[in-house]
Amino acid sequence: MKKVKWPLLVYAILAATSIMGIGIAISEKSITGAIGCFVAIIVIMGMGFKTKRKMRENGEL
Repeated sequence: MKKVKWPLLVYAILAATSIMGIGIAISEKSITGAIGCFVAIIVIMGMGFKTKRKMRENGEL
């Protein structure tokens, strides 16, 4: 069994939560909430890809 990469798991959970937030904001008819969650998912996924690249360069993946 492979070891869990905790930072990547945290980023995945945060991204999924942001996607759920978009759905909740749309159902509440909150355009600012939807835009905020959309920006959050872009930032979180960018940080996740950056972390993955660093881990790959360091030989941790």
